[in-house]
Amino acid sequence: MRLAVIPARGGSKRIPRKNIKSFCGKPMIAWSIEAAQQSGCFDQIIVSTDDVEITEVARQHGAAVPFMRPAELSDDHTGTIPVIRHAVEWFNAQGRAVEHVCCLYATAPFVRVEDIQRGLKILDETGSDYAFSVTSYPFPIQRAIRITEQDRVEMFNPEHFNTRSQDLEEAYHDAGQFYWGRASAWLQGKMIFSPDSAPVLLPRHRVQDIDTPEDWLRAEWMFKAMQAQNG
Repeated sequence: MRLAVIPARGGSKRIPRKNIKSFCGKPMIAWSIEAAQQSGCFDQIIVSTDDVEITEVARQHGAAVPFMRPAELSDDHTGTIPVIRHAVEWFNAQGRAVEHVCCLYATAPFVRVEDIQRGLKILDETGSDYAFSVTSYPFPIQRAIRITEQDRVEMFNPEHFNTRSQDLEEAYHDAGQFYWGRASAWLQGKMIFSPDSAPVLLPRHRVQDIDTPEDWLRAEWMFKAMQAQNG
């Protein structure tokens, strides 16, 4: 079976209750649930949570919550891989063998149906362990600077001070929307950022981390602008 797992614990601190906070007219998590439903990629769409209120909202919008996530997988330090592995193990124990799993973040309102579909296609065609959303940095990372303890600046790579931007290698980062993976890779705890993973490239204007109130405000502006453009 193909499984979508939306991790959504209840303990967000910088933006309290952010997984179900209203974003442009819907609970944030609803955007991810609806994208998964409309993609037609999944036999089951579930939310992995430790929170009763998130459970209720998820079910109202059509996702299943077949178990409550254990406390040891619900703290600030738990990574994505153990959460997805737990979900796969749960389904396997029920006699429902999982083949492909897509971890879809609850705070990904910019995720598009066609990107989820493209991720599955890339996973299959490349034979990779994972295929996940990435986007390019807007500025050459080789020319990044740090602020020192003396309140001065220095380059991370001073050898590139005189290198033209167009001569520097383009760099990419995790877009934080979804991670398709083979169930075997999740179960083995294989690293996602590795040569065994394939990129699903997204344009920068559809990527926004939402970790702080400032991020949230920027994301709503971007989302509304895109809605207006699309009529």
